[in-house]
Amino acid sequence: MLLTWIAEVADEPLVLESADRRMERETNTWWLSAEDEDRRSLTVSAVVAAFERTASAIRRRIGELGFPGVATFYVWHDEQAGQLRCSTGSVPADALPFDGTYVLCDDLRPIIEGFLVDGEPGLLAWSDLRGVRNASEQTGAGPEAPLRVWACGVGSGAR
Repeated sequence: MLLTWIAEVADEPLVLESADRRMERETNTWWLSAEDEDRRSLTVSAVVAAFERTASAIRRRIGELGFPGVATFYVWHDEQAGQLRCSTGSVPADALPFDGTYVLCDDLRPIIEGFLVDGEPGLLAWSDLRGVRNASEQTGAGPEAPLRVWACGVGSGAR
């Protein structure tokens, strides 16, 4: 089912409106899950290829729409939700609409592998939990690991 859902993303409604980034995110962002059986039967290569085909299809759609600007299709693994997520926005890859820090990856395979091997999606081990500190104690806390994101230019103005 996951490969089918990834393919269907290319045909879903698409909004490219730099004046309304919220509408872009709400319309163009997809949450993709997979049952345990599906995760075990899929290969990293098959899922990567599905996302690459979807990016190509979105690029064609954007070209047919005559959209003149930069647009980016991007994929990440939301470990907390146990999902793969993907979106398209009229922004360059270095300006994606994430609240936290992210790092761009040239290779989608590690992101997909992390999703497929997640034996308990959406669950955190007790050992991964950290205690809550008050604001005065948090000043010395180190930064959290940045989110890994794969991005692909799909607009005619892609950089």
